[in-house]
Amino acid sequence: MLIKAQERSIMERVEGHPDQTEEEEAAQEDSDAGADSAVQASDAPAGHLPETGRDASDAPSETMDDLSVANVAFLLREVARAIPFKRAVVYPVGWDEQDRVAYTHLTFQQLDRESDCLAHGLESAGVTRGVRTILMTPPSLDFFVLTFALFKTGAVPVIVDPGMGLKRMAACLRESKPEAFIGIPKAHLLRRIYPGYFKTVTKWVTIGRRLFWSGYSLDALRRRPWEPFPIAETAHDEIAAILFTTGSTGPAKGAVYTHGMFEAQVDHLQRHFDFGPDEIDLPTFPLFSLFDPALGMTAVIPDMDPTKPAQANPEKIIEAIFNQGVTNLFASPALLKRVGEYGKERNIRLPSLRRVVSAGAPVSPEIIDLFSGLLEADAQIHTPYGATEALPVACMGSREILSETRKGTDSGFGLCVGRPMEGLDVRLIHITDDPIREWDDDLMVEGPDIGEIVVKGDIVSRRYFERPDADSLAKIRDGEEIWHRMGDLGWQDSKGRIWFCGRKSHRVISESGPLYTIPCEAIFNQHPAVLRSALVGVGIPPRQKPVMCIELHPQNLDINREELKRELLNYAARNPMTKEITTIKFHKGFPVDIRHNAKIFREELAEWAK
Repeated sequence: MLIKAQERSIMERVEGHPDQTEEEEAAQEDSDAGADSAVQASDAPAGHLPETGRDASDAPSETMDDLSVANVAFLLREVARAIPFKRAVVYPVGWDEQDRVAYTHLTFQQLDRESDCLAHGLESAGVTRGVRTILMTPPSLDFFVLTFALFKTGAVPVIVDPGMGLKRMAACLRESKPEAFIGIPKAHLLRRIYPGYFKTVTKWVTIGRRLFWSGYSLDALRRRPWEPFPIAETAHDEIAAILFTTGSTGPAKGAVYTHGMFEAQVDHLQRHFDFGPDEIDLPTFPLFSLFDPALGMTAVIPDMDPTKPAQANPEKIIEAIFNQGVTNLFASPALLKRVGEYGKERNIRLPSLRRVVSAGAPVSPEIIDLFSGLLEADAQIHTPYGATEALPVACMGSREILSETRKGTDSGFGLCVGRPMEGLDVRLIHITDDPIREWDDDLMVEGPDIGEIVVKGDIVSRRYFERPDADSLAKIRDGEEIWHRMGDLGWQDSKGRIWFCGRKSHRVISESGPLYTIPCEAIFNQHPAVLRSALVGVGIPPRQKPVMCIELHPQNLDINREELKRELLNYAARNPMTKEITTIKFHKGFPVDIRHNAKIFREELAEWAK
C-alpha cells in the first residue's frame, strides 16, 4: 500500500530521531477507535460517498491496510510521530531593533495537533466530508493548519490563484458550487462585491477579526485542549480538492484532485529528488509548500507577495536562505531571474542550496545559467514539466541542459523538458483540435515528428469539476484509464527526452504549413537587442499570416528599428523554420500573466498585430 510504503520511507529518512511517545501512542489508539464517527458525521447524502457515485457498502474500512484508503493527512501524522520536534513551518513575523528578522514556527507535532484542534471545530461547524470549501488565505501558519484540518475532516478545499483578477476569481469560485467559505477579512469582501456568486455557501469562517458579516471566527473553532482527531478514511478515488488552472490560454477550469493523486505526487517527488531528513524548503508558490509536511521537509514561508514573484525583493529571499540554511528552493523563472541578477551583481553565493526547482512557465537556459552562478558545483536547478492537471510529468537538471540541450534550444529545436517521470506513460499524438473519445495506437506520431503531448498515470486528474465540455477536449478514455492532453506540442529525441515546442492553441497555420512558437522565437531571441519575441498569426487558419512581435531590452529602446528589422529578417531567412516570417512588429511590453511574468497572452498580441 502506498501509505505504508511512504511511512517506511519516512522512517528510513529520519532514522535516529525520537520515536513516538507513550502519550502519542495512547492518543492514536483513541483516534483509531473513533475513526468511524468522522464518516457518520458527514453531510453526505445517506447511502453514498461524496463525489464518488459508489454505494456506501463500498466505503473503506477503518483499518489502514485497506488499499482503497488514502489521505495525505495520514502522512503528516506519520511524520509527526517520527520527527515530532523538527520545525514543520517557519514564518517571518517582524524585525527587531537591529533589523534582524524574527521568526515563529510550528513543529510537526504542533502542526498535527493544531490541525486536530481545528478539525474538531470545523466538523462541529458542518465543514465535513465532501463539503466543498473555498480557502482564501495568504501563506501563513494558519494556511498549513487549515489545509490539513480540511483534509482530516475529508472536506474538499477549493483553491484559486488570486493573480487572475477579482472577477475571474469570483467566477471560478461560483463554478465550484462551494458550500463553505474560509478566508481573511479581505477575502470576505469578495462576497460583498459579488454576492450572487456565493449563493450556495451556507458556512462562513473568518481568519482574524470578523467584522460586519455573519459566521464563525477561526479562533472560536479551535477546540482546546488538544484531542486527537480521527482522520477521515477517504477513498483513493474520492475527491480531495479542486484546484483551478490559471486560465492563461483559455478559461480557468477546476481540476479535480483525488486523495490518491495527492499521495502519488508526494511519492513521485520523493523518489525523483531523494529529499533527505534534514531538508529545509523555501517554497515561493504556496500550493507547492503543502507537499513539504508530507515529505518531512521544513517549509520556510518567504517574505513576498506570492502573486507577484517578478517583483519580489531579492534581498529578502537571499536573507531567508542564509537565516534558515535553506537546502531546497522552489521558484518561478521570473523570481530566479530577479534573484539571479541581484546575486550576480554582488557576487553572492548560496552554499546551503542543494537544489532549485523551477516551474510554472518555461525556464530558459539563460536564466538557468544566470542562477547557477550563485550555487555550489554539486547543486543543480531542476525544471519539472507539467500542468495543474498533471504534475510532475517530466524533469531534467541544469547540468544536462547547459552541457547538451541548450545548443539545440538556441537552434530552434524547442525547449527540452527532460525524460518522463518513472511510472508515467507519455506519448505524442497527431495534432488536432477535435475531441478524441477513445485511445487508439494509431493516434501516435512516428519518429521525431511534432505532436501533442499526452500523459497517463497516477498523477493525472481524470476530470474537471462539472465541465464535460472541457473533459471532451482534454481527456481520452483508454479502458478504465485516462490520457490527459496537455495542450502542448513537442517531440521526443533518441534519448527519450521531450522537447516542448509551444502551446497547441498558439501554433500558426499558414498556407505553407504550421509554425510553432518556441522553435521560431528562439531564432529571433539570439539577437542581443531582443528581450523576447512572440509569434502570432493574423487571419484565419489555414491562411494565417505569421507575424513576429519583438520586445526590446530596456537599454535598446533607442536603437534604429528599421536597421534592426533588416537584421532580424536576415536571421529568419537563414533558417528553414522561419524563412516564411516576413513581418516584424515592435511592442513596448508584452501582456503577460501576473504570477510568472513569462506566459505571454498571445491572443491579445494577435489582435494588436492585426
